[in-house]
Amino acid sequence: MENMANTPFNEDFCTELEFHLGRTFKNSDRTDLKGFLCDGVLCEPINEAELRKTHKVETKAWIGRDGQGEYTMTIRFGEKALNSLQKGYDLAETIPSEESMNWIDIDTDKRTIEVRLK
Repeated sequence: MENMANTPFNEDFCTELEFHLGRTFKNSDRTDLKGFLCDGVLCEPINEAELRKTHKVETKAWIGRDGQGEYTMTIRFGEKALNSLQKGYDLAETIPSEESMNWIDIDTDKRTIEVRLK
């Protein structure tokens, strides 16, 4: 496991992702997501070697109308995110636009969410 202070996958990124998801849900025209917010993305130390191999991180997020539904979250890293990770750049720059849901797959019944970074 890497030291969180030395990786762009850190508390600042997880907080930015949390707020960005909330804005994206607000902009969504999906009626099942009306009033949804995100009240946290669990930011635990990651194995960057494993991430480079699988291009994803599995974690948890708290989502719903009260923000307290526990969801299994998969964060998939695209080319820009992997490059940013390698160079130590801010991962917040790789979060897609909050104007579209095309980077998010959410299943409110199974309580799963997958987000795809650039």
